[in-house]
Amino acid sequence: MSLNPYLDFNGNCREAFEFYRSVFGGEYMIFQTFADGPDDMPPMPAEVQEQVMHVSLPVGESVLMGSDTPPWGDGPAVFGSNFSITYSAESREQADEVFGKLLEGGTVSMPLADMFWGAYFGSGTDRFGISWQVNYQATPPPGA
Repeated sequence: MSLNPYLDFNGNCREAFEFYRSVFGGEYMIFQTFADGPDDMPPMPAEVQEQVMHVSLPVGESVLMGSDTPPWGDGPAVFGSNFSITYSAESREQADEVFGKLLEGGTVSMPLADMFWGAYFGSGTDRFGISWQVNYQATPPPGA
């Protein structure tokens, strides 16, 4: 299991992560744009399709992750609170347990479910206002 930061951007995630990669070095584990998403994703303007849907950059033993805020999301990223913590579980059962405990008394924004990228994933905000993502990666994600 691990905890990793997840950063949200308003259209400049690619630029930010190119900068972080220039600082820390390494190669992306995953780099997907909204155009790479599944066919059943909500429609989006052409200028959004090349924005970042998900990026993962290993930094030592951690992984820095991020995305641009999609047009159908909760609105633009608000800097200072434009992050969440991702808990990477070792099993579905562990993901269920941690998700339930973390979000007790909080708000679930996306219930745990199987996702198109091969993960069991959910997100929400705990009762203290901290945003969490819980992820169990059962199979390697597309493009990995």
